[in-house]
Amino acid sequence: MATDEKRRIALTSVLAAIFLTGLKLVVGLATNSLGILSEAAHSGLDLGAALMTLFAVRISDRPADETHHYGHGKVEGFSAFLEVLLLLATCGYIISEAVERMAGKSSHVEVTVYSFAVMAISIIVDISRSKALYRVSRKHKSQALEADALHFSSDIWSSAVVIFGLVAYRFFGFSQADSIAALVVAVLVIVVSIRLALRTIDALLDRAPAGMRQRIREALSQAPGLERIDSLRVRSSGAKTFVDMRLTLANELSFTEAHRIATMAEAKVSEMIPGADVIVHADPGKISSKTETKDRISDIMNAHRDLFMGYHDLNIVHHEQNYLVTMHLLMVGDSRIEEAHAVCDHLERDIKQLIPGAEVNIHIEPVRSAHESMK
Repeated sequence: MATDEKRRIALTSVLAAIFLTGLKLVVGLATNSLGILSEAAHSGLDLGAALMTLFAVRISDRPADETHHYGHGKVEGFSAFLEVLLLLATCGYIISEAVERMAGKSSHVEVTVYSFAVMAISIIVDISRSKALYRVSRKHKSQALEADALHFSSDIWSSAVVIFGLVAYRFFGFSQADSIAALVVAVLVIVVSIRLALRTIDALLDRAPAGMRQRIREALSQAPGLERIDSLRVRSSGAKTFVDMRLTLANELSFTEAHRIATMAEAKVSEMIPGADVIVHADPGKISSKTETKDRISDIMNAHRDLFMGYHDLNIVHHEQNYLVTMHLLMVGDSRIEEAHAVCDHLERDIKQLIPGAEVNIHIEPVRSAHESMK
């Protein structure tokens, strides 16, 4: 199951972060390397982030309930935002310590084989974890796992910078190389934090996925019977995307045809966004004129001439948003009342499909022959 895979990869990241944090901390304290200690702090933040990610993925896949109608997907965005705050706090400490050392604070860094070994091990683990996290995050559209992957991938570059600083300090006697390396790490972390912050803020503020509204409009633009798309809203919550739209359809469409268009619109959106929750509301278009309305009703009557002998005095009264349609319907005098009533119901239903909410009054007049109905 998707939830099990997300939890498993998140738990593995927690274990990897524990291992790297402990290893870097021990070597950093033993060698007094600010670069390695800054990496230990960075990995410690990764541990905190990984724990938040594990918590987030356990909550985010819970179904909607009475108090969370759109599910719990937003917890992933909130978790990622907290990770940003932790990253920025760590950067402040690293920059402060690095500046003090560069300003003359006495410090001696002992560069040993363990210094290089711990950073090499860190790079190997970070590459493995970032690839696995990116793969699962894309598969399940998990913001929390993607944020965790971003942490581990940034560690790869920061670890490489620390190795460069250790080499410069050990082999070239550049005393400030370690502090400069720590500053570079901090800058890299800040850049990652800003990128992550922008993404999480967009998610928490329900920013629509870039270009998605235009793609949906283009996909539906050629649908027969669709006059226009009045409103279209797209929002994401965790791995779930919600789409709701209001369509204006041609007045002459039957209820069945309108339902077909709405179903087609839902299917097209689901093709573009698998698993999307789509709501489509269909409205009838406005009647352009009284004459056009009368012509359309006449078309309805002519389409059912086999049910009655004729009609006359078709009248349409329009006041504000209300319509009143009246007419006299001619039927053979010996028709049964049930038959006449069924014909009226059928005509009234078709007219109301053309003019939703209209009041329809049909007066039945008996005739003896087709010749009399033509008089």
